[in-house]
Amino acid sequence: MGIFSKSMTPTMFFIVLSLFLISTSTHLQSYEEGFISVVMPHKGLDFAKDLLINKAVSSIIPLQLPDIEKSVKIPLVGKVHIFLSNMTIYSVNIGSSYVQTGETGIVLVASNATANMIMNWKYTYSTWLITISDSGGASVKIEGMEVGLTATINEQVGTLKLSVLNCGCDVRDISIKVDGGASWLYQGLVNAFQSNIESAVEGAVSKKIREGLTKLDSLLQRLPKTMQLNSVAALNVTVVDDPVLSDSSVEFELNGLFSTTDDKLTFNHYTKKSQASVFCQSEPKMVVISLHENVFGSGALLYFKENYLHWIVDKIPDLSILNTAEWRDIVPQLYKLYPDDDMNLNISVISPPTIKVVTNDIEATIHTDVTINVLDAGEVISVACISLVINASCSAEILRNNILAGIAKLKDFTLSLNWSKIGDLQMHLLQPILSNVLKTVVLPYVNLHIMRGFPLPLPHGFTLQNAEILSADSKIKVCSDVGFTA
Repeated sequence: MGIFSKSMTPTMFFIVLSLFLISTSTHLQSYEEGFISVVMPHKGLDFAKDLLINKAVSSIIPLQLPDIEKSVKIPLVGKVHIFLSNMTIYSVNIGSSYVQTGETGIVLVASNATANMIMNWKYTYSTWLITISDSGGASVKIEGMEVGLTATINEQVGTLKLSVLNCGCDVRDISIKVDGGASWLYQGLVNAFQSNIESAVEGAVSKKIREGLTKLDSLLQRLPKTMQLNSVAALNVTVVDDPVLSDSSVEFELNGLFSTTDDKLTFNHYTKKSQASVFCQSEPKMVVISLHENVFGSGALLYFKENYLHWIVDKIPDLSILNTAEWRDIVPQLYKLYPDDDMNLNISVISPPTIKVVTNDIEATIHTDVTINVLDAGEVISVACISLVINASCSAEILRNNILAGIAKLKDFTLSLNWSKIGDLQMHLLQPILSNVLKTVVLPYVNLHIMRGFPLPLPHGFTLQNAEILSADSKIKVCSDVGFTA
């Protein structure tokens, strides 16, 4: 994309995170709420700015300028026709740069830049006797170059629209070294072509900026609105509002709720209450990604509605308790009716799990029915049903490839008899058995899946580094530095 090329993408969709600090600008209010927020504080903006400039310089080189030809009057020589061709900038060095954000948009400026250019020259002039011509090369040192742009970003149909307010390039001075040619040629080039060369550089760079910004705008509007997580679930990463530009950060809000991969099941009924901010505790980070507890709640609801939250347990590691003989002292009537029959436990979550993010913890409450089945002569006979209210906690962690995962632990549970065909059951005698089933069968299975996690919304090539995870006030916040690999 020229001088503001490929690396503009992370600036605009670093967003891409998931991932809201200060809001000082005014913007149109969306009817849809965002449950994932991605903020680039000043440190992140500086990182993106430096990355942008480095990528831009590598993408602009070599930059070909249009040919210039001109007839000039040279003292003691007369009228000379000079033609400059193959004008190529082959190196650029940036002296300083800065990025500013605010109500007027994003301003990015690279200043005190120098560039080196080579070109070919050719001249002809005629006297009343002969026509004289010569050609050769020259090198040009471009100094005091400043390149900048001002742009705004707005939400448009769930993606981002980039609008350029102004952009351009200014060159303060050039110096020309002519290889060969008469001494008058140098002075002629300087006097006649300095402003032309400066204008050519400014025009070529400005053109590249505008071409690149047009391509970037097209790219932003093609950003995916969903991230497929597996064969069942997808994450809605639709942009829900205009980015908020303050004097120290850029904030994006994404829908962030789970949906089925075929969009037949989506959740738009969630709301979030205004909460106190959760601030990163360590030194400033490059990106802050915040996930509201409703993100996880929508995932639990999706898997519940898709009938994934039930298990048949017919074996317990290192124990042989799924036979009526092992229950003869706990439930004598069971053994009396079905002596030495095998058993299984049908564990079904009966309502969507409730997930709450509190200070330093993620709490889950799961209402479950455990149906006790007897396998008698090839027939499955349900003999009792016990209702459980399970309280669990989960600790979040970041895995490689920007995966947010977790480990669940059982806190406690209560149980009550739902119904029974084998008489009254003593719940205190059943509690150790069910506790063992939860800890050795159900939780390992659940952890196998939640440790797979789901990716945070970052562009391809970016990885979280030294991430810090905080939880409080209904939100998980990931504060992290960022690395980039091309």
